[in-house]
Amino acid sequence: MFDEIAGNRRRSYLLLFVFVLLIAGIVYAFGLYFELGQYFVVPAVIFALLMSWGSYYYSDKIVLAMSSAKPVTREEEPYLWNTVEGLSIAAGLPMPRPFIIEDSAPNAFATGRDPQHAAIAVTRGLLEKLNRLELEGVVAHEMSHVQNYDIRFMTLVTVLVGTVVLLSDWMMRSLWYGGGRRRRSGGRGGNPLALIALIFVILSPIIAQLMRFALSRQREFLADASGALLTRYPEGLASALEKLSADKEPLEAANKATAHLYIINPLTEHRGKLNSLFSTHPPIEERVERLRGM
Repeated sequence: MFDEIAGNRRRSYLLLFVFVLLIAGIVYAFGLYFELGQYFVVPAVIFALLMSWGSYYYSDKIVLAMSSAKPVTREEEPYLWNTVEGLSIAAGLPMPRPFIIEDSAPNAFATGRDPQHAAIAVTRGLLEKLNRLELEGVVAHEMSHVQNYDIRFMTLVTVLVGTVVLLSDWMMRSLWYGGGRRRRSGGRGGNPLALIALIFVILSPIIAQLMRFALSRQREFLADASGALLTRYPEGLASALEKLSADKEPLEAANKATAHLYIINPLTEHRGKLNSLFSTHPPIEERVERLRGM
């Protein structure tokens, strides 16, 4: 179990490092094409890194509002409150604010930039369809997202993806409007390196999205392992994942902006290895197999 957690953390941070290199590569390719010099990459990368830390302060409030999640008290929902409180004590964390989504499809997510500003939202269907041990497994998974700073981490990754897409779009427009004039005036348009740079800029948004999906899947594996460690009962989460996967009721509260946050993505299904590359979550079968192998 500890090896699983350590391995997922290493792979996640390695992918994040490659993300920064991708941004540097895009800017370098642009500088190469327009003969701006290699030092052009330095201020652009610094700008990208600064952007990545500046846009997450109000993400929790926005996500909860978009999901129609309502805060609850101990008196209103003692079953949920006691579960979240007990696991937060076991994890040594401030208690996340419990929220309920009045939707009969079973699912849950965590949000908040750090443990002091965290919230865990569960659907009414999750409370009604899972037993106590399964509910603890799901809440422990979401608590692990809080403990591992996954929300902050994936917000950072999302900003980096947005930076890559914006840089690529800006550079393509520059190449389209400025590159043609340079070729007509004898610029670097015929340089093989410039052609490679152009291809790299075109492909970079696709590469960035694939890396975001890979990072998201690694954080789900990490939360599964950390949650199993927290409850000391991997079977609870494994059984919950099987129930959630078998339940075909649509989650009406979910949308494309919030679907990746849930413990099971309510908007996608896995149909083979290639399709899983474009998913924010690993296949349920693989997650259950790993949990039962701990």
